[in-house]
Amino acid sequence: MAALAAAGFVETLDWRPVRFVVADPGGREIDLHPLVFAADGSAVQASPDPERPFAYPASCFVTGTILASTVPCLSPEQQVHFHQGYAPADHDRHDMAQLRQAFHVATHF
Repeated sequence: MAALAAAGFVETLDWRPVRFVVADPGGREIDLHPLVFAADGSAVQASPDPERPFAYPASCFVTGTILASTVPCLSPEQQVHFHQGYAPADHDRHDMAQLRQAFHVATHF
């Protein structure tokens, strides 16, 4: 987190331990979900209901880059999957447009 702060990022949402969001000076956001990884590459994330954590199969992870550091992140297909079942906000539509442009994946909005 110190490296992000040094780069001018500020925290805009704190729902720890479930997730938190940081934004750069230009308003671009990184939505961070702290995970505990298993040896097989799957992961578990805390949820608002401690009895029902989110489970991620190993197959939904790829790597990305934040400030020149390689980090595990969700695949474009998994991100599309998580953007289902609710009315999208403008930033959701923007995110899906970015995924379509960068990765040529089909989205539902």
